[in-house]
Amino acid sequence: MHKWILPHILFAFFTGLLSAALPPKPSQEPRTVHAVRTDTPIRVDGVLKEKIWDRSPVTDFIQSQPDDGKPASERSEVWVAFDKDALYVAARLHDREPERIVRRLGRRDDWIDSDWFTIAVDPYNDGRSGFKFAINPAGCIRDWALFDDEDADSTWDGVWNGAVRVDDGGWSVEIRIPFHQLRFRAGDEHPWGIYFQRDLQRRNEVARVTWIPREESGFVSRFSRLVGIRGIRSGKKVELMPYMVGKAAYTHPDAQDPFNDGSTYGVKTGLDARIGLLSNLTLNLTVNPDFGQVEVDPAQINLSAAETYYHEKRPFFVEGANIFRFGVSGANRYVRANWPEPTFFYSRRIGRSPQYSPEVGDYVDAPDATTILAAAKLTGKLGRGWNLGMVHAVTQKETAAVAMETEQGNTVVEPFTYYGVFRLVREFADGRHGLGVIGSAVIRDLEEDHLDRTLMRQATMIGLDGWTFIDPDRMWSLSGWWGGTRVTGSADTLSALQQGYPYYFQRPDAGHLQLDPALTALTGWSGRIMINKQKGNFLFNVALGAISPGFDIRDLGFQWETDLINGHIMAGYRSFRVGRLLRYWELEFLTQRNYNFAGVKTADQVLGVENTLQFVNYWDLNMKWTWNATHFDPLRTRGGVIMQQPRYSTFEAELGSDSRRSVVAGVGGALRWGEDGSSTRRVSASLELKAATNVSLFLEPQYIDAFESAQWVANIGDPLMIETSGARHLFGSLQQHTAVCDIRLNWIFSPRISFQAYLQPYISVGSYSEFKELARAASFEFNRYGEGESTLEVGEGTYRLDPDGPGPGASISIRNPDFNYKSLRGTMVLRWEYSPGSEFFLVWTQMRVHDGNPGVLDLSRDLSRLFRSPGDNILMMKVTYRFNL
Repeated sequence: MHKWILPHILFAFFTGLLSAALPPKPSQEPRTVHAVRTDTPIRVDGVLKEKIWDRSPVTDFIQSQPDDGKPASERSEVWVAFDKDALYVAARLHDREPERIVRRLGRRDDWIDSDWFTIAVDPYNDGRSGFKFAINPAGCIRDWALFDDEDADSTWDGVWNGAVRVDDGGWSVEIRIPFHQLRFRAGDEHPWGIYFQRDLQRRNEVARVTWIPREESGFVSRFSRLVGIRGIRSGKKVELMPYMVGKAAYTHPDAQDPFNDGSTYGVKTGLDARIGLLSNLTLNLTVNPDFGQVEVDPAQINLSAAETYYHEKRPFFVEGANIFRFGVSGANRYVRANWPEPTFFYSRRIGRSPQYSPEVGDYVDAPDATTILAAAKLTGKLGRGWNLGMVHAVTQKETAAVAMETEQGNTVVEPFTYYGVFRLVREFADGRHGLGVIGSAVIRDLEEDHLDRTLMRQATMIGLDGWTFIDPDRMWSLSGWWGGTRVTGSADTLSALQQGYPYYFQRPDAGHLQLDPALTALTGWSGRIMINKQKGNFLFNVALGAISPGFDIRDLGFQWETDLINGHIMAGYRSFRVGRLLRYWELEFLTQRNYNFAGVKTADQVLGVENTLQFVNYWDLNMKWTWNATHFDPLRTRGGVIMQQPRYSTFEAELGSDSRRSVVAGVGGALRWGEDGSSTRRVSASLELKAATNVSLFLEPQYIDAFESAQWVANIGDPLMIETSGARHLFGSLQQHTAVCDIRLNWIFSPRISFQAYLQPYISVGSYSEFKELARAASFEFNRYGEGESTLEVGEGTYRLDPDGPGPGASISIRNPDFNYKSLRGTMVLRWEYSPGSEFFLVWTQMRVHDGNPGVLDLSRDLSRLFRSPGDNILMMKVTYRFNL
């Protein structure tokens, strides 16, 4: 131990000398802001002519960047008032160069490089939650719900209004926030937290009333104190939002398809409601909801057995989703490090495409999505420190029409189903400790035998999570969670589950697993614990987690893996001191390993290094390098024997220019090289052109060249293959080329009228060669077809493989796995918010797909054929109207 004493003493000594040499920093103590009641109506027009604004303002803003702790470069004045219905905030933002005020236009909640004025309030006064509102000199607005002290949810949309005026001395702001949009406890006195911020874009300056050093933690807990509000009530809040959608689809079906002549039309109506319960709870109801997505999901080729994760885009589920986050509260740096974090509530399960596909029939007419009959969501607070969230939804039984050679019929493809999620979090001691619970249930009415053999009858989950700050200064946090699952169904359903991804209980060399064909219920658990250093220049994070082999949350959640034990240690340093070259830099070192429950090492990142730099000209550079040692992959043969993964390394780098400029550019790249010869090379670029204050074009092309020496193709049973437990695991070398470009156009006519377009051409071509079979378990050795006695014959769209020629081994026939997938996806959206909360949408979506010339990449030919392919077009018009009762 004595060898560590001297370095600590020297470090403390020099740190003390450095601190003494630095200029004194401003106080971090929260300030007191006084709100004054007014009985005179305030006209929210951006002109500060009301007498209530003649009193002394809040001033003395302090920079957090670029010069942390220094006074703001321009003077700002803020006033707060209220009446019986609303909170009012006025600000005078002086500017000695008013012609340089940046006032770009954008859609609501879009991040725009512009000047901004922001106010945030903590009306519940718990130091953990609140609401944030921002407005820029063009009148564009953004708002957030705040939670967990430092996190924000931009999907929350409050009904409030603000106005701005720009003049020769700067610009002024008036904001009105109705009390019924906020959550606060009943009472005579209402002490709140409040926060003000000014962003000066041309100087990249962020200034606040309360100074929060950049190396410190906390946000809501650092707010100033707002006093003087009394005698108010939240009032009743009932919002009804009926809607109507008209839709026309023009597609190109097979000429013999009896269900589709190429055009379909439909009209749909429904009702959404938002009801304020007491002053702290909000109930959202929806009947026959419209969950149509405005933008299509991006295209991608998935050659793994894992499911592709897509982000939720449906407003009913997106808004307020933060309450259902599980297991990630407490630590302000949640490091995953090869940890496949389960998502306990994945809302895209509700209303997804029917899960059963008819096994017979030449043509099938099935719905694209399951109809949600009704859904309800309750969110808010109960008492002091209790946070509540619930979602309940029911989906209807769906049928598909099936056409066979001589007759037509119907078959059920999705049963009547109930989905429910419950979330409750209790915070103690001003957020110093927290404890939460989450539970969910999926119950299906499986009347049909074919569905009973395919889907789970019930799936339930329960989870506990919590956090605590170990020391009085909240420097160190300890957080963790545990979850348990149980799924029940027929023996056929559970047997298929056990033998599918990611379980593979049939693996012959996994002695800790056992396939039970008669099983009708499966239970499992998972959990993780983490220690994190919350603030300061030195960084530290360590975690240990596990997912048991029987854990299954996929009926209402999302998961990638089971049978896993994961651990990591991360340490680093960051500096906010501005030097000659850098404004900020951060360096992190990480090591981690994964094991399965049999003690087999399944991942081994010996060292990972990540370096983040921000230069004095506001260019950013991020670099990451990892070195991974040899380990084993129990899933690569997809139910077969375990396989070795040779060591490999990766390197990534991303460079981006100053985002304030009218032209913003970025370049990036990644390399992966393995001992087995596998490699991946990725190059990407980005370009944003801000042609005017209301027009911008964004392009992000990307090209990936990947070579995989052993890509899984098939498993073929053969008792002669003793070395791999009676199965031949077939692999091929795969050369894959992928080119994709995301293109976005924003044309904003006013803060309430906008036009946006999204286009994504996508090409991915894969060519297989060197077919082979795994030679023995726990190795990366292969028997190659076409060498020795084995043979390989190429047919029309097939390969014929024989492992030993004239020997006793049976020949194998597989289809040619080469592919050439091309798609063009695009969406155009015209949006008009013709009244606060009431919207009109006009949407055009087109998709083109072509898969000719598998295995051969010719960019000119492939793009030409893609653009000449017939496109499926969908036109949609949607009108909503908000009634405030």
